[in-house]
Amino acid sequence: MPWFVKIESGKIDKIIFDQYVPAHKAFVQDLIAKGHKAKTGYWAKMGGGMLLFEAASLDEAQAIISQDPLVKNGCVDYQLHEWKIVVE
Repeated sequence: MPWFVKIESGKIDKIIFDQYVPAHKAFVQDLIAKGHKAKTGYWAKMGGGMLLFEAASLDEAQAIISQDPLVKNGCVDYQLHEWKIVVE
């Protein structure tokens, strides 16, 4: 299955953003349970973060991302890319 990456930057105050982090973590746990091998995290020195996951197609990846609480609640701007792994 192809890998996809959502690269994001926050666009709201951290106090509001942080209210949606537990729901985002639950969303990622659900992706893992469904077999998408998701990983999520944030940049140590600059704002924003990344979600890495498997999906059958770009359309499925976009549908998945549309359900992310950080996206649904307007917390982030993001780019979605298919990631071509060269070495595993």
